[in-house]
Amino acid sequence: MSEWSYQPAADQELPPGQRLRSVRRETGVTGAIAHYGWGTFVRLYLRAYHRLHIEGRENLPVDAPFVVIANHSSHLDALTIATALPWRLRRKAYPIAAGDTFFESHTTAFFSAIMLNALPMWRKRTVRHALDQLRQRMLEEPCGYILFPEGTRSRTGELGTFRSGIGMLIAGTAVPAIPCCLSGAHDAWPPTSRVPRPRPIQIRIGKALRFPDTPNERSGWNDVAKQLEAAVRELRN
Repeated sequence: MSEWSYQPAADQELPPGQRLRSVRRETGVTGAIAHYGWGTFVRLYLRAYHRLHIEGRENLPVDAPFVVIANHSSHLDALTIATALPWRLRRKAYPIAAGDTFFESHTTAFFSAIMLNALPMWRKRTVRHALDQLRQRMLEEPCGYILFPEGTRSRTGELGTFRSGIGMLIAGTAVPAIPCCLSGAHDAWPPTSRVPRPRPIQIRIGKALRFPDTPNERSGWNDVAKQLEAAVRELRN
C-alpha cells in the first residue's frame, strides 16, 4: 500500500480573479455543488423548452481523458453537450470558452467558471502556450474538454473549417476525440438573437477517433482537424 501524500490544488496560490481565469483552475466543493445544480436546471430547461433529443450515448468514453468536439453556431452548444454527458464525465469536463467573451469581466468570469465549469481560451494571446497547458493537464489529471474546433460561432448555421488547435491538443496521444453534431441549436438561439426561441435541438454522438501515431507537428495537427471535421460532417447527413 503506497503512502498517502497531500497534494495542494494547482491554483491554490492564485488570487481569486486569476484563479477564475486560469486553465489550471480546480473545481472544489463549492464549484462542484454549483455546477451540479446549474446542470440539473439546464437539463430540465433543454428537455422542456427545446425538446432535446440525444443519439449515440453509447459512444461516450467510460472515463477521462477525453475531448468532445462539435459544430458551433449557438451559445446553447456547450450547455447541450454537457447535458448529454453522464455525471461521471460531466464533473471532469471543462468547456473551452472564448476568454474575451466569457472571462472579460468579473461577473462573466465567475458565472463561466463556477456554473459552466469553463476554462478560457484567449484568442488574442498565445494560443499555442495555452493549448500546451491544456494538453498537459488533460493527460496528467486526467480530465476532459468540450471544444469547438471552428473557433467561433457560425453566423449561418453551416459547418466551418476546423482549425489545427484540436490537433495540437491530441495528436500523438491515445485520448479519444468524440465527434458530435448539433442540429437545431442555431435556430433556437442564433448569434443575431438576444434570447433563445422554443425550437427543438438534437445532438448526435459519433464513435471516438484516436490519433496515437499522428505526429505532434503541423502536418499532424492539420490531419487531425481534417479527420474530425469529416466525422462531424458525416453525422450531419
